[in-house]
Amino acid sequence: MTQALAQGDYELLDFGDSRKLERFGQVIVDRPAPAASVPRRDEHLWTYANLVYSRESASQGKWNIHTPSPDPWIWQYQTMRLELKPTASGQIGVFPEQRDNWDWISQQSRRVSSGCAVLNLFAYTGASTIAAASAGVTVTHVDAARSAVGWARDNARLSGLADCPIRWIVDDALGFVRREQKRGRRYRGLVLDPPSYGHGAGGSAWKLERDLEPLLQLCASLWESPGFMLLSCHTPGWNADRLAMLVARYFRSPAMEADESWLTANDGRRLPTGHYVRWTAE
Repeated sequence: MTQALAQGDYELLDFGDSRKLERFGQVIVDRPAPAASVPRRDEHLWTYANLVYSRESASQGKWNIHTPSPDPWIWQYQTMRLELKPTASGQIGVFPEQRDNWDWISQQSRRVSSGCAVLNLFAYTGASTIAAASAGVTVTHVDAARSAVGWARDNARLSGLADCPIRWIVDDALGFVRREQKRGRRYRGLVLDPPSYGHGAGGSAWKLERDLEPLLQLCASLWESPGFMLLSCHTPGWNADRLAMLVARYFRSPAMEADESWLTANDGRRLPTGHYVRWTAE
């Protein structure tokens, strides 16, 4: 079971009424959290928010900036340094609930021999890429958004990995994996964090309900032993059991862990953030 504890440069200060209040370094952020269906615990805390996001449509909204964030706004986790910035979608460039997964990726990357290849799909701003690359493996970082890939490259540079063997690819996941299969490429590590919906670099549409299974089937053809696979998911209706059943069709190993992920607030309450499957094989 994975959780993100309140420590260091991150805290979940409070949540409730479909919102969450987080601290990233010295910046306090108030933004939507549909899973936060309970009442807030401390209304006074929310008055300290520096950035408040209001959603105006399914994918767009606006930020009310009460106090400007630092420029650049750098957030650190262990040796990882990530630049954060508010975006129109309400994201800021990092998902702190993934911290346990970053640790796991780093551990598994060290377990496979140095120089082996890891494929990171839907790789966003590169935290998982940095976790793998810092452990000495070669990483292929794939995201359909050119802006996200550029942001990830900057984060790798900030983390001291500018000269590490990382391939930066702007492409949709399905199309790229199909081409890798034809090229006969093999990977020891596979990392996937797919959205519910998305658009590929060539205008193709991604729908998790339709596309996740064929993507996993293709990924299985790229994998070589010993290795690992991490699939995280935040789509309603896709719990740990459903993910595990799908993964087990194409990745056969008794060493599979499937569970819920969450953020833990200062008062001990837990905010669900999704589900994951971790799979290893010798």
